[in-house]
Amino acid sequence: MYKPVLRTSARQLTSAARPVAVRSYAAHATPQLFNWQDPLGSQNLLTEEEIAISETAEAYCQERMLPRVLQAYRDENYDKKILEEMGELGLLGATIKGYDCAGVSNVASGLITKAVERVDSGYRSGMSVQSSLVMGGIDEFGTQEMKDKFLPKMAKGKLLGAFGLTEPNHGSDPGSMETTAKPHPTKKGYLSISGAKTWITNSPIADVLLVWAKLAEDGKIHGFLIERSECPPGTLETPAIKDKNGLRASLTGMIQLDECPVPETNMFPDVTGLRGPFTCLNSARYGIAWGTIGALEDCIDRARTYALERKQFKGNPIAKYQLVQKKLADATTDAAYGTLAAIQVGRLKDEGKAAPEMISMIKRQNCDRALVNARILQEVFGGNAVSDEYGIGRHVANLFVTQTYEGQSDIHSLILGRAITGIQAFV
Repeated sequence: MYKPVLRTSARQLTSAARPVAVRSYAAHATPQLFNWQDPLGSQNLLTEEEIAISETAEAYCQERMLPRVLQAYRDENYDKKILEEMGELGLLGATIKGYDCAGVSNVASGLITKAVERVDSGYRSGMSVQSSLVMGGIDEFGTQEMKDKFLPKMAKGKLLGAFGLTEPNHGSDPGSMETTAKPHPTKKGYLSISGAKTWITNSPIADVLLVWAKLAEDGKIHGFLIERSECPPGTLETPAIKDKNGLRASLTGMIQLDECPVPETNMFPDVTGLRGPFTCLNSARYGIAWGTIGALEDCIDRARTYALERKQFKGNPIAKYQLVQKKLADATTDAAYGTLAAIQVGRLKDEGKAAPEMISMIKRQNCDRALVNARILQEVFGGNAVSDEYGIGRHVANLFVTQTYEGQSDIHSLILGRAITGIQAFV
């Protein structure tokens, strides 16, 4: 039923393979009529390949992931087989060329992200860490040996990755990290890494951990690939962080390193300082700008359906009333604008013309507007919004987290302010 991205084209995708429970892009209204699911005609800016990839991703997400998400959220459980399923379809590391990756456009990758987060932000977080942060980091900064060893298996979801940057005492200020790497006292050709990272998606189940640490020799930040299977007992612990209020359908944990031996050959050779982790984060932030719009669109769809079915005041659907219509109009407008912005920045990214501040702008704006509108759309459900079966509260809780991680919105405001004024406000 699902065609891998690597071998799918719009012409190959038959109508039988298209999702039934989600929007059908082929069933658009005539151009002169308003389509509430694509208000500004963003569909017209996509290539045939991008449309086919989007439909494949949405079919998988709605038919395979959506039925699992409610119980996964309740149980705070993540099934690692999900990444294997994504790998079979070519959805992991989708922009990477070679190594069994699809090599598609940034816009196509964004559409995949949007489809996943339409189901749940936690599922998208697990995918983003695998694809953008770890695979993207290896592809950008790793040696050829690293790429050959890790990327093909990660593309298939056979090896799972985690990205260790944030520390208990250093969240928005990673330059002050305390994790250090120094020559191992007994193992020649090895470094010894000690320190702690926290709020790390996938860490409890990751096979490969991309950890950023300061090298004692030069005091600069370097990236290290830590293979769980190669760590002696007691040198690497990855406890889960439980009882979260959001992103409960993904696993979050810590990375605790105690003189963990890592081969010197597992250090990224040519990147130092924050350029390495920030390059990875920019790719992930671009995906978040797409994903949060997917979550918002699901909120709109759910609120619209509920408003049309819920009868109050002489048997009228509450969709008839002005306050409900304004909520839907505001949310639909923000989702449409956010989609167009993500497409524009994606095109520039493919051409090597996207400034990091552009990504800060759309990450900040799309996260903020998705959260604001999702909270307001909760009001359409009245007391029923409290029930997790309606889905809207889950999105709201998740979207609060997306607004805080990989650069909280205020931090992105300062990034933009620095670019606008030329004055550094961080110190």
